[in-house]
Amino acid sequence: MPNIVVENLYHSYGAKPALQAIDLIIRPGFNVILGPNGAGKSTLFSLLTGILPAQKGQVRYDQQDIKTQRRSIMHRLGVVFQQPTLDLNLSVQQNLTYFGALHGITKVSVMRQCEPLLQSFGLAERLSDSTRSLNQGHRRRLEIIRALIHQPQFLLLDEATVGLDADTRQLVLNTLRDYVTVNDVTLLWTTHLMDEVQSNDALTLLHKGKIQAQGLTTDLLVQAQCNSVFDWYCSLTQTVEAM
Repeated sequence: MPNIVVENLYHSYGAKPALQAIDLIIRPGFNVILGPNGAGKSTLFSLLTGILPAQKGQVRYDQQDIKTQRRSIMHRLGVVFQQPTLDLNLSVQQNLTYFGALHGITKVSVMRQCEPLLQSFGLAERLSDSTRSLNQGHRRRLEIIRALIHQPQFLLLDEATVGLDADTRQLVLNTLRDYVTVNDVTLLWTTHLMDEVQSNDALTLLHKGKIQAQGLTTDLLVQAQCNSVFDWYCSLTQTVEAM
């Protein structure tokens, strides 16, 4: 089973700790890390992708350590960063085929693999359009499709729906949930938006650089005697603030 294993992960910026003693197992399915801005989500994301080297602790994809086997891991990993990374001077199709070429995938194979997603995301008729002409929602959809070209086992998305309207957010989430189920992908979704969490998600609450709770969403709500993710989130974060 394609797991991401995080053990005793620590990172600080100067004297200020951003993450402290993070232990986490991310299993196949839809995994959510929920936390307010400044909780440490983006720092964790940078460590999981090897952009930042871990100051302490380990990140492993199955048995591969990100410190020593990052190149191999990247072939199995799809990433959508919070900040856009598309080339706006290329067309929609060129953005896809260029990324595919970096993975040694032919143009024909790229377009064949992308066709179902292009249809699902409403971009099938926009292939020849300049990426610069796309609105923010369509650009984000394109980035997600691009991240799936090489059919990764692991998919990491950092605040992928920030700034999108409600309908586009729902489209992105529904499409990715279906994709994960059909393809047995291990997906990690970081967000501060509580309405993006579903009852059967594996949920982790990250606050002030520490994991405050983790488990199946339904189980966490029952244990805390809360009726909603919002109530559960508020009860835990307010407790931390009071300490």
